[in-house]
Amino acid sequence: MTTHVASVDWSFADRTTATSPNTHGIARRVLVGAAQGAVHTELAVTALQPGGWLRRHFHSFEESLYVLGGELLLELDGHAHRLVKGDFALFPVGTWHALGNAGSESVHLLSVNTPLRLPPDAGRRDTFFASEPFDLAALDAAAERPPFGDPRLRWIGHYDGTPPQAEALALADPARGRRPVGRDTALTVYSGISVKMLIDRVFGAELMTMFTVDYEPGGSAQVHDHPFEETYFFLDGEIEAELDGQVQTIRAGDVVFSSVGATHGFFNNGTGRVRWLETQAPQPPERHSYRWVDHWKRFEEGAD
Repeated sequence: MTTHVASVDWSFADRTTATSPNTHGIARRVLVGAAQGAVHTELAVTALQPGGWLRRHFHSFEESLYVLGGELLLELDGHAHRLVKGDFALFPVGTWHALGNAGSESVHLLSVNTPLRLPPDAGRRDTFFASEPFDLAALDAAAERPPFGDPRLRWIGHYDGTPPQAEALALADPARGRRPVGRDTALTVYSGISVKMLIDRVFGAELMTMFTVDYEPGGSAQVHDHPFEETYFFLDGEIEAELDGQVQTIRAGDVVFSSVGATHGFFNNGTGRVRWLETQAPQPPERHSYRWVDHWKRFEEGAD
């Protein structure tokens, strides 16, 4: 059972930008992986410099990304997209994709993949590149904003973030003619917490989930653990966390990893809202995905 806490330092991008036949102007830093005790999860941040690119390729693992800043050019399964902050994408196993940055600012990305990437000495490969050269100008010319709302769009989404719950749940527009919404766009709301699924089985993922979590002042998740791994990438605010019995203050820019069986709880004792991106791998079971410590403590004390 492992819990890991760290802060993201983007200065790595100025020191480790790589160029190879398959990449140019790209820097990647693993935040959670085997070195942090993960078995199923590899969480990383990537900086794609102006003019940078990652040649067309596919993986034998599943990968998702979330755009933190900049304008990303993404070729996915033959379609060219122009992604911005708040956009996210899924790369199913064996699906062609390529990345590029034709803008004047760096692109910052958060990505997660499962299973873990194979080490260089594994004796086999998990990433397979196309033979044709990469053409950044052609991708830039073809790329457009994704047609959100088009039922033919696959594996690309956008979410601006959840407003305060009272606003998010209010019915302000007339009933007839309101923008269509359903279970695929629904919030899960409880105990001052709003959860919006981004990447899950409904979206096309088989091995992982990614979602946003927003805490109102006073929001809380009591101490619990899971039969899967979780990561938390904090985007805004400050929260009190209890991680394997240790109380810590977690702030925007911090990352938390919780392994199978590691206990954790989060409590917003402040006056501001808190927001983070969360991932899970493997995907949670339909039942018994939470094990609340308080529910089981009474049996340790001899209760029937």
